[in-house]
Amino acid sequence: MNLTEAEMSQEVSAHPNIYYDPYLNPQLFDGVRKKRIFACIIDIIAITVLSGIAYFVVGFLGILTLGLAWLLFPAIWPLVALAYTAFSLGGFNSATPGMRAFGLEMRLSNGGRPYPLYAAIHVLLFYFSVTILSPFVLIVSLFSDQKRLLHDIVLGAVIMNSPVDSLHR
Repeated sequence: MNLTEAEMSQEVSAHPNIYYDPYLNPQLFDGVRKKRIFACIIDIIAITVLSGIAYFVVGFLGILTLGLAWLLFPAIWPLVALAYTAFSLGGFNSATPGMRAFGLEMRLSNGGRPYPLYAAIHVLLFYFSVTILSPFVLIVSLFSDQKRLLHDIVLGAVIMNSPVDSLHR
């Protein structure tokens, strides 16, 4: 049964829990775990490049401010990572560039798209859970029908294949 994008969005708003059921729509969750790992790698590379640019700018500003701007060095990577995720995941596409590269997107459990503050909280909870529970965060997805990680379950987020990409399979 193939639905158009308009029909899918109408169906999502009418019955979001049915739409996100992995038994009724398994194509939305095929390969999500593997895609998320590779998407995360792409996002980490992008954040590293952006952080490198920010380090260069702060280094130059440190010369102009007689070293005062160099106090920002410890905060650059976390701030860049937070801004990158908040504005890409919380943006129009509901996905980071790495997620878009693999045809993934995030939806809230009620079918809505995440907003920047929600995306920022999501990424902070991700970094916190990875720091504390490192390998166990990934193990949770092995027991989840929707292949959700611990921080996804806590916040009510669903990472799935983009419905537009699923229509073309």
